[in-house]
Amino acid sequence: MITFNNVTKHYDDGTVVVDGLNLVAPGGKITVLVGPSGCGKTTSLRMINRLVEPSSGTILLNGESTAQMDVVQLRRRIGYVIQNAGLFPHKNIIDNIATTAMLNGVTKSKARSRAAELLEVVGLAPQLAKRYPWQLSGGQQQRVGVARALAADPEFMLMDEPFSAVDPVVREQLQEEFLRIQKEVSKTIIMVTHDIDEAMKLGDRVAVLKPGGKLAQLATPAELLNAPQSEFVADFIGRDRGYRKLSFHSTGALPALHPDPLVEMGTDVAQARSIASQPWVLVTHKGKACGWFDTRQQVETITPETVNLGATFYPQGGTLRQLLDSALSSPCHRAVVIDEQLAPLGTLALENVLDACKSMSAEAL
Repeated sequence: MITFNNVTKHYDDGTVVVDGLNLVAPGGKITVLVGPSGCGKTTSLRMINRLVEPSSGTILLNGESTAQMDVVQLRRRIGYVIQNAGLFPHKNIIDNIATTAMLNGVTKSKARSRAAELLEVVGLAPQLAKRYPWQLSGGQQQRVGVARALAADPEFMLMDEPFSAVDPVVREQLQEEFLRIQKEVSKTIIMVTHDIDEAMKLGDRVAVLKPGGKLAQLATPAELLNAPQSEFVADFIGRDRGYRKLSFHSTGALPALHPDPLVEMGTDVAQARSIASQPWVLVTHKGKACGWFDTRQQVETITPETVNLGATFYPQGGTLRQLLDSALSSPCHRAVVIDEQLAPLGTLALENVLDACKSMSAEAL
């Protein structure tokens, strides 16, 4: 558990960056600090490992004041992940990861062995071990940064906008990988982000800070969406809160799925027209859902260039938001339900999806 007791940070010119912050980050959970630029998010994070010293107040790790700890030993207890990974350019990947364990007294051979295990944990291929940071993509470097933070097996982790420097597709992949890893390791994590959607997705609790470093609200994502405590919080979360709420509710039992006809990529259009019950037909590639094809097109063969690839698919057992998104993104307004292998199980019309959303009681939302 990480506790802020009336913590303030101000500078000699009178600027107050963090103002009387009281906050508890529960053990084994992810607490996300979010807010506009200049609200003291990163300063609050850096005060935990004393990269920035508080002006007043106390910060406690499991009840022990950080001010009373040796600063070097304090930092070795805490994993730290920053934007752009901050890897050592002169070390290969395996030695980058092993660094934190070796600083804590682990032998080089054991540290490298653990680093090799962590490569797999963060989803990187073993053959990357001997490469250098410049030989990896941005997303791969961020994974190495997470692995390095985990190598010393810290109880606490601090993460400062760890996924902001990569493209949206890689960012989503990293978020999913991070949640998977956290289920395995259950660290006490405080993360900083400026992205409210990322905060809602990753945080067990979300602390919304406002300019001047004051805490506006600390709550679970669902509580923030249901009951923002001020106009500032409501505005910061955004006006599409109703849609975001769907992310926190599973669909439960779905109505009977419609067995739409399927055609494989490369099929003759004449054949597709012969089995289609509507202008649009669902296309698969090696058994996996791919997109929708409009049989009214004047082409001979279904190719990737002729398939509408903009539709999203609903993973069986997913959330209402995923189901509604699949229906709305489909050119024929039919949600495609897929299994773990991405194979289509059937479709659901938009009106049925809307009925599922309506069936949720006001209390459930």
